[in-house]
Amino acid sequence: MPLKVLVAPSGFKECLDADRVAECVARGVRRAAPSAEVAVVPVVDGGEGTARILAELTGGRLVPVRVTGPTGDPLDSHFALLDDRWDGIAVVEMAAAAGLRLVPPDQRNPLLTTSRGVGELVRAALDAGAKRVVVGCGDSGVCDAGAGAAQALGVRLLDADGRELGPGGAELLQLARIDTSGRDERIGRVPVELACNPAVPLCGPDGVMRFAAQKGATADQVRQLGQVVARFADVAARCLGVDLRGLAAGGASGGLGAGLHALLGVPLRSRFEVFLEWVGFDARLAECDLVLTAEGRLDGQTLRGKVPAEVARRAKARGVPVVALAGEIGVGAAANLAAGIEGYATIVRGPCALADAVRDAPTLIEEAAEQAIRLVLVGTRLRAAVE
Repeated sequence: MPLKVLVAPSGFKECLDADRVAECVARGVRRAAPSAEVAVVPVVDGGEGTARILAELTGGRLVPVRVTGPTGDPLDSHFALLDDRWDGIAVVEMAAAAGLRLVPPDQRNPLLTTSRGVGELVRAALDAGAKRVVVGCGDSGVCDAGAGAAQALGVRLLDADGRELGPGGAELLQLARIDTSGRDERIGRVPVELACNPAVPLCGPDGVMRFAAQKGATADQVRQLGQVVARFADVAARCLGVDLRGLAAGGASGGLGAGLHALLGVPLRSRFEVFLEWVGFDARLAECDLVLTAEGRLDGQTLRGKVPAEVARRAKARGVPVVALAGEIGVGAAANLAAGIEGYATIVRGPCALADAVRDAPTLIEEAAEQAIRLVLVGTRLRAAVE
């Protein structure tokens, strides 16, 4: 019987989208086992490439939109309209309007970047007649608690003198009052929901502050962002009666989860509950012998809602082994073994500069997948010999 392999990777942040990673893994599998039956299901998580990949997988299309980029400059962006059989669903990828990749390295200060373009994409989807809008969270370059996105949809954020706050998380330190009376009237009439990582709270060391350094924040700016989200949570509680400190997923994408929930009444859902249904993941999983997954970095944080952990959780429930490939193996990676990942390996063959690894990622991923399958085949032969 031919080996049946399900290729289900995440994207590699600022390197390759999930479908490109999946193509590379699949090529490596076929080099090692030409007769293998390979099913490819790139696992979108709301981050980079989500809208494009879902449009392609569902037979939908991308709709171009000009929006405000994370640094305030105009940006050519897009949202996806899924095929008609999905009954008018639009997918807004926040990374397409406020992603880290869109922020030049010398401007990566999450106290100043804005999510305004995300709200403009939602508005464009509503203008296009969408009957349901799903906002995917991931790979953000902002930490403004969704303030910019909400302002683009008519919410007013005011200081003590009644002046409208400007863009960027730092402005929220002056927040005194929230006025939702001018909010786009379609919000609530048309379902809008956020698909996000449920393991990231708004406040505290495991919330927005934990990921701020990845977006360019200095140690002092990280502390200041802690004050920003605390201020936002306090004012939201006073003006709107919403408890954001205890809200699971409130810290998603720099607090976009908390902001859109509090300011627009948007419900927060696990991203995998939403996206994996659309790509038919569980049906493919039931038909395979082995799963190959991948992400840019595998470490102890992988268990906190990352793609390999979710893939392993679902595969373990069905008794299907999982092997994970990663651009980097970090501290705590071994904890993933108990979660259903049977083995893992880095794609990097030796010490190298990050720029070189990014440049050579397609080849490195393909070769790592080939070697992983060759080892699996060795194990299969040994087992057959023993039995």
